[in-house]
Amino acid sequence: MSVVINTNTAATIASNNLASSSASLQRSLNRLSSGSKIVNPSDDAGGLAVSMKLSAAAKRSAAANSNIGNVTSYLQTQDGVLQTSSKVMDRISELWTMYQDPTKNSSDKANYDAEYQQLQKELDSLTQEKFNGVSLFGSAGTGVVESVKVSEDGVQTVAITAKALASSTDGVGAFSDAAGGGSLSSISSIDSIKTGIQNVATFRAKNGAEQSRLGFAAEVLTTNKANLESANSRIVDVDVAAESTQLARWNILVQSGTAMLSQANQSAQSALSLIR
Repeated sequence: MSVVINTNTAATIASNNLASSSASLQRSLNRLSSGSKIVNPSDDAGGLAVSMKLSAAAKRSAAANSNIGNVTSYLQTQDGVLQTSSKVMDRISELWTMYQDPTKNSSDKANYDAEYQQLQKELDSLTQEKFNGVSLFGSAGTGVVESVKVSEDGVQTVAITAKALASSTDGVGAFSDAAGGGSLSSISSIDSIKTGIQNVATFRAKNGAEQSRLGFAAEVLTTNKANLESANSRIVDVDVAAESTQLARWNILVQSGTAMLSQANQSAQSALSLIR
């Protein structure tokens, strides 16, 4: 090997190796300090694109789950009002039966009517209940909740039955009166009261079925969100154990590379001994 002064090949190679080790050390430090394998887009351009989509899908799943929770609260409030309506109808049926007692005089019957009239007002009030400004009861297209999207892509939808509690045929409208001016004597038979009670029972059954389905839909969204986050984690999250091992490796190489570069720079001085 010739002895030269102008070109120090060993020092050049050592310098290149040191630069590469230093860059790798910096990359490991960035990953460990951020907790992410993708610090810069250039680290994994394709992985970054996939990660962004998975992350967005997970957030949409969480939002859809939140919407389901809100609609469930709406249905629970609706059921609470229906349960009260059922109790009111039960009391009306009881009043009507007692009103038929032939031993009751007109004053007694007037007292039954007084309570019935108050119950009419209460039924009218119940049919107008709202949840956060949204009507609990009404026919389709009247401002009630009619559906909720239960998938992160918005494709799957659960229909919510519009429950017209104020209807005189499908609800309890035949017994509700804001003025409360009715009389038990105007109810010809118990059949109409039983129909009203059955209508409320049907509404509650539909409400329970809808809550049940929404519960299962929420479970699916929760599972999907967890799996999306898990898949995203495999792309972007750094394995601390593995990366700390790489950090130790690059740290040693940087130190040894620095030492070898120093040695390579000193090797050219051997030429001085030949020209002294």
